[in-house]
Amino acid sequence: MRLKNLLALFFLFLTFSVNLNAQSTKSAGLNVWSAEKANAWYVQHKWINGANFTPSTAINQLEMWQADTFDPQTIDKELDYAENIGFNTMRVFLHSVAWKEDPKGFKQRVNKYLSIADKHHIQTIFVFFDDCWNASAKPGKQPEPKPGIHNSGWMQDPGRPLVKSADYLGLKAYVDDILITFKHDKRVLLWDLYNEPGNSNKNFKSAVLLTKVFAWAHAVNPDQPVSSGMWDWSLEDLNKIQFKNSDVITYHCYDSPDSHQRVIQLLKISNRPVICTEYMARLRNSTFENTMPILKKENVGAINWGLVSGKTNTIYAWDTPMPDGSEPKIWFHDVFRKDGTPFNQKETDLIKQLNGK
Repeated sequence: MRLKNLLALFFLFLTFSVNLNAQSTKSAGLNVWSAEKANAWYVQHKWINGANFTPSTAINQLEMWQADTFDPQTIDKELDYAENIGFNTMRVFLHSVAWKEDPKGFKQRVNKYLSIADKHHIQTIFVFFDDCWNASAKPGKQPEPKPGIHNSGWMQDPGRPLVKSADYLGLKAYVDDILITFKHDKRVLLWDLYNEPGNSNKNFKSAVLLTKVFAWAHAVNPDQPVSSGMWDWSLEDLNKIQFKNSDVITYHCYDSPDSHQRVIQLLKISNRPVICTEYMARLRNSTFENTMPILKKENVGAINWGLVSGKTNTIYAWDTPMPDGSEPKIWFHDVFRKDGTPFNQKETDLIKQLNGK
């Protein structure tokens, strides 16, 4: 991690840990959990660990959730792989377009997914909005994967520019409907309101929606905590919004172990539970072997990117396409092949060991 980013992170947490712990969140106009409530919630759970999950038959969130391509059989099979190595949490992306096309059916499918996950003793972190990858999500048949290209069909949400108040009202209706429906559901672990705000060169333009979705969620006041994972320490203004409004601290880190350790040490200044909702990119020296034991030792939640290699193509690196579609010698993300065979047996043995399996 660059010194500039490390210093930005340090001063962010030094400032806000002092301010938030010194004042009533109610007097600050927020409905944020106290640190005491957040820590009381955290100790009720075993060490949180698992993966970001999209079934191997889906290229993106729409293909996962639309009625024609929702695939409970594959979800059941692949969550069984996760259960067998001790994973107890999946982070799963929703999409407003899928909800808008069929609100009732969408919620029924979310409930079906939760039933399958619960059968495998897995809780779920649901993600609402996302600034990553492709900007023009459309309902209906989704594109086929581009050979060898990481997340070639993944869709931002909302993606389109938001210029009218009606745009925000439509998204608020979506967030409210999902949160109100599942606000007491113990199968839901946490609400991740916005994935990597500011990505795709959006930068501070994402601040309006980020601020609004926190306000919407806090108004609903679900039983589960809400958060948004910090991911780029140079986006200081967005980091401040995320830190100020999150019940528990979530973050992404694909750095090597020494840098990741420093991030953890600084995040713990918050005196709140800390969960890493994205890590593990083998070609960047972020691996299960060198990072997951650190997260376990520090009691930091560990959610790696990817479970089963499939249509998302996340075995390929972000910036190193393989247009011939051949399998890379070292996978970038993901744990299993479609038949349940691990990419690396030593990794799954370690995960089982860390989970007492």
